[in-house]
Amino acid sequence: MSKGRQVVLATHNPHKVEEFQAIVAATRPDLEVVGYDGPEPVEDGTTFAENALIKARAAAAHTGLPALADDSGICVDVLGGSPGVFSAYWAGHAKDAAANLTLLLDQVSDIRDPHRSARFVSTIALVGPQGEEHVVEGVWPGRLARAASGAGGFGYDPIFIPDGQPDGAERTVGEWSAAEKNEASHRARAFRALAPLLTAL
Repeated sequence: MSKGRQVVLATHNPHKVEEFQAIVAATRPDLEVVGYDGPEPVEDGTTFAENALIKARAAAAHTGLPALADDSGICVDVLGGSPGVFSAYWAGHAKDAAANLTLLLDQVSDIRDPHRSARFVSTIALVGPQGEEHVVEGVWPGRLARAASGAGGFGYDPIFIPDGQPDGAERTVGEWSAAEKNEASHRARAFRALAPLLTAL
């Protein structure tokens, strides 16, 4: 595939590369999402948008390709929107997904179901070859489960129950198939807003 048909995703997380490629393929099958192998910039922003732009700018400068960067996390209402931008580091800088999940469940263990509302947020930044910048956001509402369930997905997926499931189901995203998640997720919602901007590149 020619370089002009590639966009670099500013992450070293292979799960995110696979997820983005599946999402992108639904609307831009001619576009290849490639992983980023350059240095990680310091994510010192205080919002998802700031951190997404920091990563996208670094990847575009390093590769010379249009760059996408996703900054995402889970926001729990009873915690004032936390973990938010600190989702990946909630239990410390080791980025231990299992520890993050366990800590969050422990923090809300006494919270009754009506007050366990949460949402996944994905903010995607696009930095084009001429330095043009765009930012879009996708929000996926739901609530926290009381215990992890399902082996699918990654991160906080096994404890997040999305709203509006068919037949009143209350499955966590960890129990969803990859295809189901890629259709409904916060990243999919953000990408739908981004797709026209990619077409214009």
